[in-house]
Amino acid sequence: MRISASIETRMHSPAELAALEQAADLVRQADALIIAAGAGMGVDSGLPDFRGNEGFWKVYPALGRAGMEFASVATPYTFRSDPTLAWGFYGHRLQLYRDTAPHAGFALLKAWGDKMDAGYGVFTSNVDGHFQRAGFDPQRIYECHGSIHHLQCMEPCGPDIWSADAFAPQVDTDACRLLSATPTCPHCGGMARPNILMFGDWGWNERRAVMQEARLQAVLQAARSPLVIELGAGVAIPSVRNFSQRVVIKHGGRMIRINPREPDVASPRDVGLAMGALAALTAIAALL
Repeated sequence: MRISASIETRMHSPAELAALEQAADLVRQADALIIAAGAGMGVDSGLPDFRGNEGFWKVYPALGRAGMEFASVATPYTFRSDPTLAWGFYGHRLQLYRDTAPHAGFALLKAWGDKMDAGYGVFTSNVDGHFQRAGFDPQRIYECHGSIHHLQCMEPCGPDIWSADAFAPQVDTDACRLLSATPTCPHCGGMARPNILMFGDWGWNERRAVMQEARLQAVLQAARSPLVIELGAGVAIPSVRNFSQRVVIKHGGRMIRINPREPDVASPRDVGLAMGALAALTAIAALL
């Protein structure tokens, strides 16, 4: 189905329309959809953009008043030196991610992947768990930085990772302080922390992520013509971009890069769209 000429003219330039047509063709030709999602994927769901101190401090004014940057809060050191502040920050994020619904672009991606011969796989640096909430198979998701919906021992005293579902944080959002008790390890009784890779983190339990990575590699091995759709992945922390490039180079894949600020791609066979995730996916869907 094509968009009407009047809508096309109003919404997109000729160059944008050509790029969207090329993107739709790549979706048609692929036998596996590999979704590579960075922080920009969640913006259309209403999640905050922590790019730069201004955006971060707007959401957490108490940290702004203290002059604390994201990289200085999201560390194991903060959990040890000021646990109510650390859990105030992560407890607020946990509730935010629980209360926010994934945008409609997730469903479009899943529908495309479900129709492909080798299915789909997800690589994401996001810890929000929104791919699972949107109905994606957890066995096909690799969360390279972990998940806020899982906990581990702060020490750690052992290899276990467990669900955070039983933890209901009460947070003073003005002060960014946890008011309720911190979660505890069921084995040693010490404090628990999110199973998330933080800055300067040598204690992250990566066992869950390692198993996820192996399953995603199996998806890639089964694909003959994989298509990476990369969404909202920046260059500052290039985990997602590096993964996308590996799929293109090692698995003969093609790529659609969706990024309003940094959409450039290396090959004319790939497509860069200077758009937000939901707008780009909706426009591609209208051409399929």
